[in-house]
Amino acid sequence: MPDQKDDMKIPDKTGHFGDFGGSFVPETLVCALRELEDEYLRAGRDPGFRKQMDYYLKEYTGRPTPLYLASRLSSYLGIGRVYLKREDLLHTGAHKINNTVGQALLALRMKKPRLIAETGAGQHGVATATVAARFGLKCAVYMGKEDVERQKPNVFRMKLLGAEVVPVTQGSMTLKDAMTEAMRDWVTNVRNTYYVVGTVAGPHPYPLLVRDFQSVIGREAKSQILKKEGRLPDFLLACVGGGSNAIGLFHPFYSDRKVGFVGVEAAGEGLSGDKHAASLNKGKTGVLHGCKSALMQDADGQVLNAHSIAAGLDYPGVGPEHAFYKRSGRAEYVSVTDAEALEGFKLLSRTEGIIPALESSHAVAYLLKMRRRLRKNSLTVLCLSGRGDKDLGIVTPRFDL
Repeated sequence: MPDQKDDMKIPDKTGHFGDFGGSFVPETLVCALRELEDEYLRAGRDPGFRKQMDYYLKEYTGRPTPLYLASRLSSYLGIGRVYLKREDLLHTGAHKINNTVGQALLALRMKKPRLIAETGAGQHGVATATVAARFGLKCAVYMGKEDVERQKPNVFRMKLLGAEVVPVTQGSMTLKDAMTEAMRDWVTNVRNTYYVVGTVAGPHPYPLLVRDFQSVIGREAKSQILKKEGRLPDFLLACVGGGSNAIGLFHPFYSDRKVGFVGVEAAGEGLSGDKHAASLNKGKTGVLHGCKSALMQDADGQVLNAHSIAAGLDYPGVGPEHAFYKRSGRAEYVSVTDAEALEGFKLLSRTEGIIPALESSHAVAYLLKMRRRLRKNSLTVLCLSGRGDKDLGIVTPRFDL
């Protein structure tokens, strides 16, 4: 939980990032959210909490993660040097555990014996089930039925860790509906339950605290790139669904205005239709899951179903800090189709021997488009948010190997 410089003091005290953010929740949750915010602020001032966080991030999750020079990928692209921030090497296989460790420690401070979470690709669900097992807490994970079917390895991992996996059959049966059902559970069981939100969305203070827990990615990357190259990168690149890995990388560089931020959304089957998850590129301002942000919706304001080959990007909204970055011009948001993401998946596997998650593959794929605008000596840091073994069942039928 880093101290913020003056121009980094977002959100404001009401949880707003400019026009975005805030807290739009039923009365039942107002006190719970205020209690969470107060405890989070107390924890930030407590050296003991920071010591606990540092211990578990180092000894349990495997931080710091390497900043790896992808030399063969860089040579293939011909665009200077591309570094990979290897969040895929963390315990559980993705960046999600940076956040769940912090929130589990908050739950213990608040004497909440039960954790609940939503999950899409299953990585956040696995990370929540993992910390629940480590700290002896009950755990229930809400997951859309469609995602249960396409992410079976992670469903097994959650159950093995002792979590109850609750298939959600409402709506699109994906991440949006899983988050809706998790919030309903929290409303009902708020006294003994802590909701571990997995991304930088939701009502205040979740976009703030998830960002702060994930900012370890960017803080490490900044220190590592300065040590390796003696200067800051030209670009930071990350996939964006809800947006936690991207904000985790971007935020510590917020004041470094010469460093460009590029977030890659899921274009699915193409932005000309409605089978995509590009809320920043094609959405409008609206309210979903307790916060105001960019949102995929129809002319009547009804939330549209999102689509992506990557279950972790299959969400019709985005964290409010990303919406703020886009409107203020601090970040650029682009998109990559399912087919292009599959090419990124194969490209990194064959150039570096690293099989990326389909979510991260969107960022890898965008390098192919981005190389036209980069100099020969450019430095790019890409957040490799997770590993791809969870996606082998999805990609196998699509590759003729």
